[in-house]
Amino acid sequence: MPYTHDRLLADTSIEEADRRVREALTAEGFGVLTEIDVKATMKKKIDADMDGYLILGACNPKMAWEAIGLEPRIGAMLPCNVILRSVDGGTEVSAVDPVASMAAVDNQELHAVAGQVRDMLVRAVDAA
Repeated sequence: MPYTHDRLLADTSIEEADRRVREALTAEGFGVLTEIDVKATMKKKIDADMDGYLILGACNPKMAWEAIGLEPRIGAMLPCNVILRSVDGGTEVSAVDPVASMAAVDNQELHAVAGQVRDMLVRAVDAA
Protein backbone atom coordinates (compact mmCIF):
# COMPACT_ATOMS: atom_id res chain seq x y z
CA MET A 1 0.00 0.00 0.00
CA PRO A 2 1.51 3.37 -0.94
CA TYR A 3 1.99 5.62 2.07
CA THR A 4 2.36 8.97 0.27
CA HIS A 5 0.81 10.93 -2.58
CA ASP A 6 3.60 12.42 -4.67
CA ARG A 7 4.01 15.08 -7.31
CA LEU A 8 7.02 16.57 -9.06
CA LEU A 9 6.96 20.33 -9.45
CA ALA A 10 9.20 20.53 -12.50
CA ASP A 11 11.76 23.32 -12.69
CA THR A 12 10.58 24.66 -9.33
CA SER A 13 12.86 25.65 -6.45
CA ILE A 14 12.14 24.33 -3.00
CA GLU A 15 11.36 27.89 -1.87
CA GLU A 16 8.76 28.35 -4.61
CA ALA A 17 7.35 24.87 -3.96
CA ASP A 18 7.06 25.74 -0.26
CA ARG A 19 5.04 28.86 -1.07
CA ARG A 20 2.76 26.97 -3.47
CA VAL A 21 2.21 24.03 -1.12
CA ARG A 22 1.34 26.29 1.82
CA GLU A 23 -1.19 28.17 -0.32
CA ALA A 24 -2.75 24.90 -1.51
CA LEU A 25 -2.89 23.53 2.04
CA THR A 26 -4.57 26.73 3.25
CA ALA A 27 -7.17 26.41 0.50
CA GLU A 28 -8.04 22.95 1.91
CA GLY A 29 -8.32 24.24 5.48
CA PHE A 30 -4.88 23.18 6.70
CA GLY A 31 -2.37 25.22 8.63
CA VAL A 32 1.30 24.40 9.03
CA LEU A 33 1.99 23.76 12.72
CA THR A 34 5.58 22.62 12.40
CA GLU A 35 8.40 23.05 9.95
CA ILE A 36 11.63 21.09 9.97
CA ASP A 37 14.49 22.07 7.68
CA VAL A 38 16.10 18.64 7.51
CA LYS A 39 19.01 19.90 5.39
CA ALA A 40 19.96 22.52 8.00
CA THR A 41 19.41 20.10 10.88
CA MET A 42 21.66 17.41 9.37
CA LYS A 43 24.38 19.97 8.73
CA LYS A 44 24.18 21.31 12.27
CA LYS A 45 23.87 17.99 14.11
CA ILE A 46 26.16 15.66 12.15
CA ASP A 47 27.89 17.96 9.61
CA ALA A 48 26.24 16.08 6.74
CA ASP A 49 25.42 17.78 3.45
CA MET A 50 22.23 16.97 1.62
CA ASP A 51 19.87 18.49 -0.91
CA GLY A 52 16.95 20.63 0.24
CA TYR A 53 14.45 18.72 2.36
CA LEU A 54 11.60 20.28 4.36
CA ILE A 55 8.97 18.59 6.47
CA LEU A 56 5.77 20.56 6.99
CA GLY A 57 3.42 19.38 9.72
CA ALA A 58 -0.02 20.21 8.32
CA CYS A 59 -3.20 20.18 10.39
CA ASN A 60 -6.83 20.77 9.57
CA PRO A 61 -8.25 21.67 12.99
CA LYS A 62 -11.79 20.51 12.19
CA MET A 63 -10.60 17.10 11.03
CA ALA A 64 -8.11 16.77 13.91
CA TRP A 65 -10.90 17.57 16.39
CA GLU A 66 -13.08 14.88 14.85
CA ALA A 67 -10.26 12.30 14.85
CA ILE A 68 -9.31 13.00 18.47
CA GLY A 69 -12.96 12.68 19.47
CA LEU A 70 -13.08 9.24 17.88
CA GLU A 71 -9.67 8.07 19.09
CA PRO A 72 -8.11 10.14 21.90
CA ARG A 73 -4.54 8.80 21.40
CA ILE A 74 -4.55 9.54 17.66
CA GLY A 75 -2.58 12.70 18.38
CA ALA A 76 0.49 10.45 18.31
CA MET A 77 -0.04 10.34 14.53
CA LEU A 78 -0.74 14.03 14.01
CA PRO A 79 -0.05 16.34 12.25
CA CYS A 80 -0.04 15.13 8.64
CA ASN A 81 3.46 15.47 7.24
CA VAL A 82 4.11 16.91 3.82
CA ILE A 83 7.68 16.78 2.55
CA LEU A 84 9.36 18.91 -0.07
CA ARG A 85 12.66 17.67 -1.39
CA SER A 86 14.99 18.91 -4.05
CA VAL A 87 15.39 16.37 -6.84
CA ASP A 88 16.80 16.46 -10.34
CA GLY A 89 14.39 18.55 -12.38
CA GLY A 90 12.63 20.38 -9.56
CA THR A 91 11.02 19.70 -6.20
CA GLU A 92 9.10 16.60 -5.23
CA VAL A 93 6.14 17.08 -2.91
CA SER A 94 4.90 14.09 -0.91
CA ALA A 95 1.99 14.05 1.53
CA VAL A 96 1.40 11.21 3.96
CA ASP A 97 -1.62 9.01 3.28
CA PRO A 98 -3.53 9.12 6.58
CA VAL A 99 -5.44 5.96 5.63
CA ALA A 100 -2.17 4.04 5.37
CA SER A 101 -0.70 5.54 8.53
CA MET A 102 -3.82 4.78 10.59
CA ALA A 103 -4.46 1.30 9.20
CA ALA A 104 -3.36 -0.33 12.46
CA VAL A 105 -6.05 1.51 14.43
CA ASP A 106 -9.18 -0.63 14.70
CA ASN A 107 -11.76 2.14 14.33
CA GLN A 108 -13.83 2.31 11.15
CA GLU A 109 -15.16 5.79 11.92
CA LEU A 110 -11.58 7.03 12.20
CA HIS A 111 -10.73 5.38 8.87
CA ALA A 112 -13.56 7.35 7.26
CA VAL A 113 -12.13 10.60 8.64
CA ALA A 114 -8.66 9.57 7.44
CA GLY A 115 -10.10 9.04 3.96
CA GLN A 116 -11.53 12.56 3.94
CA VAL A 117 -8.18 13.99 5.06
CA ARG A 118 -6.37 11.97 2.39
CA ASP A 119 -8.65 13.43 -0.28
CA MET A 120 -7.96 16.95 1.00
CA LEU A 121 -4.19 16.38 1.00
CA VAL A 122 -4.29 14.90 -2.52
CA ARG A 123 -6.16 17.98 -3.75
CA ALA A 124 -3.62 20.26 -2.08
CA VAL A 125 -0.61 18.45 -3.53
CA ASP A 126 -2.20 18.35 -6.98
CA ALA A 127 -3.07 22.07 -6.80
CA ALA A 128 0.41 23.20 -5.70
